[in-house]
Amino acid sequence: MYLFLKTYATLSVLFLISFSGIAQNSKPITITNNSSANAFPLVKGRRVADIYIDNDDAEVVTIAARCFSKDIQSVTGAGGIIFKDAMPSQYAVIGGTIGHSKLIDQLIANHLVDVSKVKGQWETFSISIVNNPTAKVKQALVITGSDRRGTAYGFFELSRMMGVSPLVWWADVAPKHHDEIYITPGTSIIGPPSVKFRGIFINDEDWGMQPWAAKNMDPYVKDIGPNTYAHIFELLLRLKANYIWPAMHPCTKAFWFYKENPVVADRYAIVLGASHCEPILRDNVFEWSDNYENEFGQKPGEWRYDVNKQQIFSYWDARAKESAKMDAVYTVGMRGIHDGSMPGPKNKTEKVKLLENIISDQRDMLSKDIVKPANDIPQIFCPYKEVLDLYQDNMKLPDDVTIVWADDNHGYVRQVSDPTEQKRSGGSGVYYHFSYWGAPHDYLWLSSISPALTSYEMSKAYQFGADKVWIFNVGDLKPAEMEIQFAMDLGWDIKKWSPEKAHEYPEAWAAETFGAEFAEPIAKIKAEYYRLAAAAKPEHVDVVDFTGAEVDKRLKDYQNLSKEAEELGKKIPANLQDAYFELILYPVKGACLMNEKIFYAQKSIALARAATKTESLNYAQKAKDAYGDIQTLTKRYNEKIADGKWNGIMSDHPRDQKVFNVPTVATEQMISDNKPPEGQKAEPKTIIAAYQYTNKKDADGTHIETINGLGMNANAVTVMPLVQKSYADDIKDAPFVEYKTNLTAGSNNITVKCLPTFKLYNGMGLHYAISVNGDNPQVINIDSPADTKVWSANVLRGYSIGQTTHQVSKTGESTVRIYLLDPSVVLSQIEVM
Repeated sequence: MYLFLKTYATLSVLFLISFSGIAQNSKPITITNNSSANAFPLVKGRRVADIYIDNDDAEVVTIAARCFSKDIQSVTGAGGIIFKDAMPSQYAVIGGTIGHSKLIDQLIANHLVDVSKVKGQWETFSISIVNNPTAKVKQALVITGSDRRGTAYGFFELSRMMGVSPLVWWADVAPKHHDEIYITPGTSIIGPPSVKFRGIFINDEDWGMQPWAAKNMDPYVKDIGPNTYAHIFELLLRLKANYIWPAMHPCTKAFWFYKENPVVADRYAIVLGASHCEPILRDNVFEWSDNYENEFGQKPGEWRYDVNKQQIFSYWDARAKESAKMDAVYTVGMRGIHDGSMPGPKNKTEKVKLLENIISDQRDMLSKDIVKPANDIPQIFCPYKEVLDLYQDNMKLPDDVTIVWADDNHGYVRQVSDPTEQKRSGGSGVYYHFSYWGAPHDYLWLSSISPALTSYEMSKAYQFGADKVWIFNVGDLKPAEMEIQFAMDLGWDIKKWSPEKAHEYPEAWAAETFGAEFAEPIAKIKAEYYRLAAAAKPEHVDVVDFTGAEVDKRLKDYQNLSKEAEELGKKIPANLQDAYFELILYPVKGACLMNEKIFYAQKSIALARAATKTESLNYAQKAKDAYGDIQTLTKRYNEKIADGKWNGIMSDHPRDQKVFNVPTVATEQMISDNKPPEGQKAEPKTIIAAYQYTNKKDADGTHIETINGLGMNANAVTVMPLVQKSYADDIKDAPFVEYKTNLTAGSNNITVKCLPTFKLYNGMGLHYAISVNGDNPQVINIDSPADTKVWSANVLRGYSIGQTTHQVSKTGESTVRIYLLDPSVVLSQIEVM
């Protein structure tokens, strides 16, 4: 591979001839491995077209060009040369940013590249084939970026099109070999993205990312340092993402402590941010609590702005000055040092007033230090946890500050912008979790939030104006690779993976990652993995109640899934075995083994109480075996996969939560000391999946929609599109679904299980109404405020419930009608008892 730069002094004779090369073909380009008429030979007969970029273009363009050259070699085994400001050869790849590349600007001036849909856009690029662009160039593949990230995305888009996964490094996805690569004639214009800032938050890194990086990536600082971040930033570019909230737990020193970190971010054109509790790019856990004296020569006082304004203001001001020339989004406001409530007055009104004053001071500071009007500086305010309560108490927020709404930490967005907020110039965004440390229970081990749920919640927020910032808490990044890729693909093109289409994503992703021949079976495995986790994540299975029949079915389904994944793994090519283990096998087998461990342990104790010795002890051993198998599987991940590359990244006991412990199982002593319990009366019930309705009624330009992959049965029913209208006062006009079921004469109890969503915003509700055989509808409120006991139960088991009792005059078939009165009501299951 020839991966080096050659620089020439002049372009004076570069563009001499006519405009005959301008592309007339409006079709998008495609990549093929066979030569065809007028196709551009990127690689032909082991000859690679040279790559030309401008010496004055942004450094990220050079980085992307180098990666592209390396990707070509990974596919074909042949490498090319990158030239800067050079005389192109017969076949040339020309990449550059409008206004920063002499090559590109001359092509535009000579009307050889049409940039009418690119110039002035955010992160937009075109890829086109241009014939005879110069006297010496027969054909060129031209990447034209509206800005530096747009150009970089263009190179990485070509990499992805020729079979190089964005996860090539982070999940060891080896591309399929091809001898030759051709690009068909045409022009592709890609962008602008649906969401302006799209990125990830590295968080809760104590058990994975930090120890792994300290040992393997940045051993000289023994921390998450510039080498680790360079790889993270490359991944973001490959995903067409642009935004980072760096790691900030006490185990990690602040991102800005290592002075090379922000330099690397700028090289990769990544927009720097900081979490909801870190104003003005400050990492309070380290920079205030541990390093303040080292930085400022004095000990820090109380973290309370109303009594220690001078120190806190100076602390923020220093970072504002340091970051003034960086591409950054500044968090404004204030919380506790680490994810706690803001210290200050006990009176809520006074606390709101203090928060308003803090934001006013921060904006004045930013404007002075960055030398721009405050409304030209990107800022976010994240009403996370208790801050939402303060915001809702008539807090005044400057109109240009972007409100970043948070989910409830479990995948359900707590609020979207109301009609007034939708008019704000700053707009809104979303902070969403794929990983979480906190109440009611953590989920830091596996990643199991489905594309369907992510799309439903994020598309809902987007529909109500959340198009400025999407930030995803991804924990240690692994093993959430597919979920991250989906999130970034969705943020780039919101329509492509709408809630109705999101269930198709795993198959498209699997085709891209493992090849078309494995796409369908991998998609089937992923769909079942998400369905089972929707009723209890692997980390929560010990705290969710299941009936005996549900336990048996769950075990059977998981064991069948695990077997399917193992059998398919035998067919995966050798060069993709590591990727398959990381992306498919470890999560599936890990989830299966966790369910076996918990349920077999429960069975052993239940049977011990029934004095059933042999069965009880057999289950006890199975539970212990499952625990041991999780340890073995994780050891394989850390020590064997990719020759130990990931050693330390995967923990099977993050935060040492109870669910990860050696299971408590029956012993012989327990069996001998117990007597058989009295038999329990069975409670038969009829279960109807929500999608099994027999009749429906649409209303007001909306329609009843079954969303595949959503909810406990992976087929949830709701009204689409969402509209800001409630039928609570006009039930007869509301959309509804009907079900036929046999009821008995007398009282019948009906439970409706719904996705545990929230009302859209204050002033809206979350209600359904239910009637049987035309009786008066009963209106049920299923909105449960976050952090309540009911909410806790809902998010762990994956559903909220409404319960009603209905009198039926005679036994036989009855009609149950459910009205969906408010937007964001999503039906999963109906149970009749």
